[in-house]
Amino acid sequence: MANSQRSTALTTLAILFAILAVSDILKPLYLEGPTTELVLFSKRLSGAPIAILGPLLGIFLLTYAAGIWRMRRYALSLGYAYAIYVTLNLVLFSARNPPPASQGEMIFGIVYIVFALALSWGTAVLLSRHKADLTVGGFLG
Repeated sequence: MANSQRSTALTTLAILFAILAVSDILKPLYLEGPTTELVLFSKRLSGAPIAILGPLLGIFLLTYAAGIWRMRRYALSLGYAYAIYVTLNLVLFSARNPPPASQGEMIFGIVYIVFALALSWGTAVLLSRHKADLTVGGFLG
């Protein structure tokens, strides 16, 4: 059974991506407060765009988390696609927005960038290393 070959690291990452997915799916409800936003290719979205794109990104991440959990080969493609998206999003956001106003904001931004890149690319690379353990199959099968 493929699940028995899933490492502790991949199990943890699948859970983290599922939590992130739920967070994005719930963004239109503004549970984080009235300033809830979603950043898409350097643009901060709210209102109607977040009501559409938040759940769509959440469904993508939920599919990715399920692929990791079930050790499906499609997770590898989703992983690299997501890592590229995260990288582009971070680069464009940094280039198109003013620098942080305070040292605290700058430190938070650097830590966020390091974790976002490490987790997105790290998961894709880890899945690549387990490529032989990944099985062909869709989300439901």
